[in-house]
Amino acid sequence: MGKTKHQGPIKLPKTPDPKLWVSPIPFGLGKIKPKHIRDTMKVVWENRDNLPYATRILTQGVCDGCALGVAGLRDQTLTGPHVCTTRLNVLRLNTMPAMKESIIHSDIDELQKFSSADLRKLGRIPYPLSRKKGEKRFTRISWDDALNRISKKIKTIDPKQLAFFLTSRGITNEVYYTAGKMARFLGTNNIDNASRICHSPSKTALKRSLGIGASSCNYQDWIGTDVLIFWGSVAANNQPVSTKYMYAAKRKGTKIICINPYREPAMDGYWVPSIPDSALFGTKLADDFYQVNIGGDIAFMNGVMKHWFEMEEKEVGSAIDHRFVNEHTIGLEELKAHIAKQDWELLEHSSGLSKQRMLEFAQLLANAKSAVFVWSMGLTQHRFGTDNISQVANLAMLRGFIGREHCGVMPIRGHSGVQGSGEMGADPFVLPGGDFDAKNIERLEKIWGFEIPKWQGDIVGVSIENAMLPEDHERRLKVFYTSGGNFLETMPDPTFVRECLSNVELRVHQDIIFNTSTLVEAKEEVIVLPAMTRYEQPGGGTSTSTERMVYFSPEIKGPRIEEARSEWEIYVDLASRIKPEATKYLNFTSAEQIRKEIAVANPNYDGIQYLKEKGDVFQWGGAWLCEDGVCPTEDGRGHLLSIELPELRKPQGHFYVTTRRGKQFNSMIYNETDSFNAADRYDVLINAEDAADLNVSEGEAIVLFNQYGYFHGRAKFADTKRGNLLLFWPEGNVLIPKGVYEEYAGIPEYNTAVIVEKAETYHAHKDTKYIEKRIEDLEMEIS
Repeated sequence: MGKTKHQGPIKLPKTPDPKLWVSPIPFGLGKIKPKHIRDTMKVVWENRDNLPYATRILTQGVCDGCALGVAGLRDQTLTGPHVCTTRLNVLRLNTMPAMKESIIHSDIDELQKFSSADLRKLGRIPYPLSRKKGEKRFTRISWDDALNRISKKIKTIDPKQLAFFLTSRGITNEVYYTAGKMARFLGTNNIDNASRICHSPSKTALKRSLGIGASSCNYQDWIGTDVLIFWGSVAANNQPVSTKYMYAAKRKGTKIICINPYREPAMDGYWVPSIPDSALFGTKLADDFYQVNIGGDIAFMNGVMKHWFEMEEKEVGSAIDHRFVNEHTIGLEELKAHIAKQDWELLEHSSGLSKQRMLEFAQLLANAKSAVFVWSMGLTQHRFGTDNISQVANLAMLRGFIGREHCGVMPIRGHSGVQGSGEMGADPFVLPGGDFDAKNIERLEKIWGFEIPKWQGDIVGVSIENAMLPEDHERRLKVFYTSGGNFLETMPDPTFVRECLSNVELRVHQDIIFNTSTLVEAKEEVIVLPAMTRYEQPGGGTSTSTERMVYFSPEIKGPRIEEARSEWEIYVDLASRIKPEATKYLNFTSAEQIRKEIAVANPNYDGIQYLKEKGDVFQWGGAWLCEDGVCPTEDGRGHLLSIELPELRKPQGHFYVTTRRGKQFNSMIYNETDSFNAADRYDVLINAEDAADLNVSEGEAIVLFNQYGYFHGRAKFADTKRGNLLLFWPEGNVLIPKGVYEEYAGIPEYNTAVIVEKAETYHAHKDTKYIEKRIEDLEMEIS
């Protein structure tokens, strides 16, 4: 797609810059901040039984944490070693021994008392297990028995009653590709992956706006861009190595802007442990924070564009890059007319920002020669997530910040495997190399040699809900095969999700550890299969980073879980038992063979077949997608879209609620206390003025409730936008409505409106009429 190639890592400046220091007090003593040295020592202690293997994983393997793409201790952005606590916390999953038999086969009621964090510490799954309905313990079974039971059940059902899911837990491109091909070979399009609940709107929106489904630029473009915008993204917390990139950007004069309802401390200042002066005195990262309302981003962006069009009326070229827009986009006049109709009062009310603040941001971008937009779940996890991202694309196109150095749009990935999942076809809307459409289906059928089912597959949330359909319904979920994933802790309304999981006839959990979902009973049987990690996969494996770098991670010598198997090998074996002709069509015998086929099935990945050794890497698409403004859309142009304001009606005395991440990796929680703000998992981040209006003191017990559920927590005063509350995820999911999915990408809604009461008031008046009346008011005012 692009002719310019990535130039490789660049050097950091060696001399410090005191202007960027957070504090003159060494190591931030007395401040609330991560304790990197202490946390590292804790990881060393946890891995003391396997330190040589742990060291080899860190120095030879590609990080299975976030998607920055650190291979060994190096990456393609900056020279020097890189390691972070996120990667170190995940490390133990790869080095811990097998669970003890006495634990595996203990009473299920006792196991269900464990949290997922406690279950994780019990060790790896050592061999296949079965638990039939009514049984109180898991029983050890052989691999043959396990796969024969699964295949026998699948043969008896309609393929539409079968669904597969793959998490992003260290899963390689080879596994995603094999799973996607296998699902279609078995006749089902119900296959989905972890990006459904994080960045699916990013891919969908970028596809319709720019014709691309990934980041248009590199991390290196951060360094030296005029403006670097983090929108609904706390990269310092979720992708800690990125703070080195931010440090390098600050040293080049880049302004960093954060747009978020909460003034995230991690983006305010950070002590980068691998940079001496930052480790000592910290680094000021963000230059400004724009605290929007939850869900108010579209209004904010419409306000920015409204300012731009008004600036253009006074002086042509003062805000819009007319050369880029005229040569490389369509839809300007329609967008201009749409924005002209926007009412300033409504934009201010919806966004939570004043017209003046919107002007400041508009002028900042109008005066910039370059900018990079980075975003995460703060923009995507809405029922209008795709529209949010298309709005970002609008801003970038109007200023010509696409397809050149120090410019671009970047959905920053939080998990190492997830960028490749859709590109490999483990997605109901996608096949390798393109969308799930007639043209691509025909192309893949020629490559694969078998017919692909033509019906539209379901997203994972709908598949799970389909377990509640009538017995004779053709889409009633009867077999759910999940590679990792814990839906009790990632989906809204966990009580309903538990009911759905228990209503599936056969559930297969292919994983390395137990989690709370594994322990839920099924209507007939739960089968657990022990999987290998990416570092154990014979022949190595590949993963794709946020910036489209495809890295080879070699097989690393070390202890093995005796009966654990490579995930792609399990799929191949299972397919051959269901359909013996699979030996012809799904005949993979090595990871290298899979990579060769990927290069044919997905032309963007031509080059993956040559990745064989530690350090091998290539970037698909070149340094910049849409280089020189040429977009891979049908007409070769970017599409400026007119986005309507979503309805955000917050009744007087009610609050918007959203969820945030703490010391965790996905739903895996590593510390009950957030190291950036000292909040625990049941603290409610609330503006002190809002709390005063409620007569609530800091630390006081409060209850948040709505028509979907209730949450018991404590008030934690924080610099949040008034009228907005933040809860930790997944604890806050009890308030989130089930079955609310974004129209285009199918991501669940993770935001809602709530009533807040003092706990003593809530319980003192907890008669049905009182609560039902309050909830009835809420339903009437926000529906």
